[in-house]
Amino acid sequence: MRVLLIKLSSLGDVVHTLPAAMDMASQKPDSVIDWVVEPAFAPLLRLCPAVQGVIEMDLRRWRRNPLSAETRAGWLRFKQQLQAQTYDKIIDLQGLTKSAWVSFLAQPSPRGVRVAMAHRTEGSSYEVPTRWVADLCISVPRRIHAVDRAREVCAQAMGYAVPTSFQAGLTRLPSDAVSARQVLCVHGTSRNDKLWPEAHWIELGHRLLAQAWIPVFPHGNDIEQARAQTLSASLPGSLVWPKASLDELSQAMSRLGGVIGVDSGLSHMAVALGMPHVQIYNFDTAWRTGPQHAAHQIGVFAQPWPDVDTVWRAWLGVQGQSS
Repeated sequence: MRVLLIKLSSLGDVVHTLPAAMDMASQKPDSVIDWVVEPAFAPLLRLCPAVQGVIEMDLRRWRRNPLSAETRAGWLRFKQQLQAQTYDKIIDLQGLTKSAWVSFLAQPSPRGVRVAMAHRTEGSSYEVPTRWVADLCISVPRRIHAVDRAREVCAQAMGYAVPTSFQAGLTRLPSDAVSARQVLCVHGTSRNDKLWPEAHWIELGHRLLAQAWIPVFPHGNDIEQARAQTLSASLPGSLVWPKASLDELSQAMSRLGGVIGVDSGLSHMAVALGMPHVQIYNFDTAWRTGPQHAAHQIGVFAQPWPDVDTVWRAWLGVQGQSS
């Protein structure tokens, strides 16, 4: 059976969908799973053992220059790759107009079925065109974790019960003596209102250094790079990582001693990698996107944001659980 999963973005959403692909591979081992995704997230999917084919859709670039020759050529390549196979199940896990468009363009087999979510769930975006192109619309609880939602939709679409076992879809690599004492401090996020104050990061960094932990600051753009350099300059002995692709980041961060981070894609990767992790929330959404399967991973929430003492206690707690 050939299956097409559609989850284009964002990084956290893609990571939250990986367990659904792992379920499918374990429960329907004859399944060949392809996945449509934006190019930035494709390297991560290629690390997931359940995913055989990755089809890149560069919609963000096309929107910037919709009439250019480059856009037309990219669109044609995408369409040819998408339609090179027919699919027995085409499952839209995004629930937006753009993903409905992909589902419509994909080619079902003679008995193929297009599947979509039947309704919006709490805290998530949803657009009705996803239902218009679907042959089967699946209902799930209105209040449900993002990981569980994807698992439930795929289970109903494929005709199996959601497994009690859990596979996140990414593999943690062994540490060495140096990397085991490094802590990734995920300070960047796509929304400025989710940032944690720089003064808090500096105070936390001093506490880490005092206990022989090495704060490591990643970055994915110029703004994050400038912040990482500012934080590191206040914390002698800390490190600023070079910019890297998601597959390189995943493998490098998986060797570290743990992660402390705001609600962002890298933090969700830390969860999927099974790392000791404290996730910092200043919006009450940890129930929907935060850690849920491991005692050594925890989300902390407060407004306007959690204080340093709270995050530090959580870090000491997850270290105790992971040892």
